[in-house]
Amino acid sequence: MEKKINTIERIIPYQENSADVTGQSTIALHLQRYKFAAKYANPGRILDIACGVGYGTSILAEKGKNIVEAIGVDISKDAIKYAMGHYANQRIYFQEHDAMTFTDKKGFDSIVSIETLEHLPNPNSLVKHLHELLRHGGIFIASVPITPSKDANPYHLHDFSERSFRNMIKKYALQEVACLLQIQPYPIFKTLKREESRMTDLRQNLISYYFQHPMAAVKRFWATLRYGFTNRYLTIAWQKKF
Repeated sequence: MEKKINTIERIIPYQENSADVTGQSTIALHLQRYKFAAKYANPGRILDIACGVGYGTSILAEKGKNIVEAIGVDISKDAIKYAMGHYANQRIYFQEHDAMTFTDKKGFDSIVSIETLEHLPNPNSLVKHLHELLRHGGIFIASVPITPSKDANPYHLHDFSERSFRNMIKKYALQEVACLLQIQPYPIFKTLKREESRMTDLRQNLISYYFQHPMAAVKRFWATLRYGFTNRYLTIAWQKKF
């Protein structure tokens, strides 16, 4: 029997409970992001950084135009083991490695970072590193939540807004090509009661967290006032001009 390694931060499509509305919605959003990335990726070599269990790397390789080599990189040994057993082939490779120290002398025509940057205390450092791995004219595609997430998700270290996400990229020679905005309603009462299996990983003692981090409570209040009970995500494709 295969080890279950899907969590709030690492999903395996067919292991999600079909009765979990939020889990199924999350899968659909991830698949849509990868299909968006495949549409705008350049032909040639593509890197999927923090690839998880590898289904996204497979989508990039199969749906991207003339992808000759797709490399998925993740720090999790279990995730890479799963990816190699389910998705590796003559064009798709996987490596266990830290995103910040991964190197490749050949460079990449496209680099994809799906829901990665919010996990870092200094996400700009990863953008800088990936920019250096990208060939001239290459495509960089990244996605982040653009409503508060750090309060509810203990794995997230950084909150983004649409403006802060774009501003972080402005310092690099990257020109925006296309974007994808996704809106995910969440069932507030099921979330508070943790009725769905993926919600068991949400932050414990949230009220106590808000007392210790009052600005997090303010951000959550204003986001809810503006967008209701929804999470919003932004995926952007940029081209390296120089």
